[in-house]
Amino acid sequence: MDSAAENARAQTADAVSDLGAYLRARRAQVTPERAGLPPTPGLRRTPGLRREELATLAGISIDYYVRLERGKEIHPSPSVIDTLARALLLDAHEHRHLRELAAHAAHAPEPPPAPGHSVRPQLMLLLESVRPNAAYVVSRTLDLLAFNPGALRLFAGLDEWPAQQRNFARYAFLHPLARTVLDDWDEQARACVGRLRALAGTEPDAPDLADLVDELLTKGRDFAALWDRFDVKPHAPDPKTFHHPDVGDLHLGYESMPLEHSMKQRFVVFFAEPGSPDHDKLTLLDGGHHEPALGRTGSRSRQPPAGNQADDHDPRYGSPSAPGCHSAVAGL
Repeated sequence: MDSAAENARAQTADAVSDLGAYLRARRAQVTPERAGLPPTPGLRRTPGLRREELATLAGISIDYYVRLERGKEIHPSPSVIDTLARALLLDAHEHRHLRELAAHAAHAPEPPPAPGHSVRPQLMLLLESVRPNAAYVVSRTLDLLAFNPGALRLFAGLDEWPAQQRNFARYAFLHPLARTVLDDWDEQARACVGRLRALAGTEPDAPDLADLVDELLTKGRDFAALWDRFDVKPHAPDPKTFHHPDVGDLHLGYESMPLEHSMKQRFVVFFAEPGSPDHDKLTLLDGGHHEPALGRTGSRSRQPPAGNQADDHDPRYGSPSAPGCHSAVAGL
């Protein structure tokens, strides 16, 4: 067998395994009571639904469902996927993820190359225009690609990391300040894992994703348990609270928007009503307290964090069109 055929077979096996693992994980999280089944006598050894219970709820045979969960059946029809989603009480995001896993198991295409990390100049201007509100651009794996001054300072301690290490999943699980700064750390961590898990459903062989997940599985307390839940829900667009060591508590609005023509990047902004105490605190973060402002091209820049070899005029730390904003990976 040639290497191309071996790779295709391995990718198909991995995709089928992902589909079965997702079904098992979600089945374990639905109790009979939630599914509307009558209580059964005796001790249940299964934490959620039994296979036969899920098959009955979905209107498929138990043999067919077992084959599906074990990877023996890789061509479920859309109607079967939809009935399983209803039986498992999946929301729209989870339902879409199940469909993507089923499609990937059936076709197992070659993994696409990882998107580049360049940020369009128009987005740099947008980051500048929303100041002092904190805004940034992230990659599909939550790498910090570009930011205005307040965004980098809002996540206390993130600016101490070299640019290539700045990733919000890495910050949530590995930075010692994250659990203090993020008031809803549990939700933030869950949503970070959910975004990575959803990406793994469509790009399971992406090297950058695999490297990040391997790192967090090895080093990140609580990451493995969340990863194994197969939860793919994104952040809720609710206000967020930060406990910042320099400016105190901030209660901020939050929006996260996908960017067209930008390789699966997202634009994220935390904002407050002008004139409010929270807006005043954002203004302090944007101005850097008693530190020099982040540098403009042609002026002295803030010193890069330890371990970053960029000098004062490194293009990663400024843009002629957006003086206060920075592209973390321009040119990569």
